[in-house]
Amino acid sequence: MKNSIAVLFLSLFIVSIATAGGPWTQQKGKGYYKLSEWWLTYNQHYTDTGATDPNITTGIFNTSLYAEYGFTDRLTGVIYAPLFSRNYYNNQVSNTTGEVIIQGESLNSVGDFDVSIKYGLTQPGAKIPIAVTLTLGLPLGQTGQGALNILQTGDGEFNQMIQFDAGTSFQFGNINVYSSATIGFNNRTKGFSEEFRYGYEIGAGLMNQKLWLIGRLGGVESFQNGALTDPNTSTSIFANNSEFTSFGIEAAYYVTKQFGVSASFASAFRGRIIAAAPSYSIGVFYDLSK
Repeated sequence: MKNSIAVLFLSLFIVSIATAGGPWTQQKGKGYYKLSEWWLTYNQHYTDTGATDPNITTGIFNTSLYAEYGFTDRLTGVIYAPLFSRNYYNNQVSNTTGEVIIQGESLNSVGDFDVSIKYGLTQPGAKIPIAVTLTLGLPLGQTGQGALNILQTGDGEFNQMIQFDAGTSFQFGNINVYSSATIGFNNRTKGFSEEFRYGYEIGAGLMNQKLWLIGRLGGVESFQNGALTDPNTSTSIFANNSEFTSFGIEAAYYVTKQFGVSASFASAFRGRIIAAAPSYSIGVFYDLSK
């Protein structure tokens, strides 16, 4: 049971990868703002050997704000803020008697925030822009809640990640295309394992750039140096030394020049101690860079 709850929060790393803005910084005074609903429900998970095991149906729903703002043409502030997070698990019912063995519970609170500063290492308009980003993970969510002390909306640790992005854009006929790649090192506290992160993204603008189709591939590889700090804390045991490879797709449609809607899907097709189910997101955005 602890394993099934803990792996849920490793899947939040997919959100971080999916909302990374690539190497392009915002122009001074310009910005991009997105309000979205992200959710994941699953009844099986990857174990520490990469196999899959069943678990009680478990889920999390995040109502989040993502924002980018250009302080200068080369310096952009970024925030990912789960303003409302709901974590739950269903009743555990006996297959033989039908009686409830463990009562289902839920937890509502804010989640862990990510606050970032992105700096363009190349001049704006460079053919191959390169940027470096420092991200601070703020442990604002709750941990160890509920009767079994396993409901959480965050991991309870303060982490710092340094990330490098490079990309390019070009035209393929009448279609505008961009691609970018990222690598990063995530330093975690409270006995959690350090991580190497990577990702690749490609997008194409159709219908005179009103519709953008985006594909993503990314993952996390553990340095396998996590410490088991507390046997009663599920994340300290099961969220350490975890890793995955994920793919995702997104469609973003500009209803007006600046306002649009989006929908996305992401799934880990290889993992250790992570939910073996896809996540989904829908949102609305306001793009002041246009």
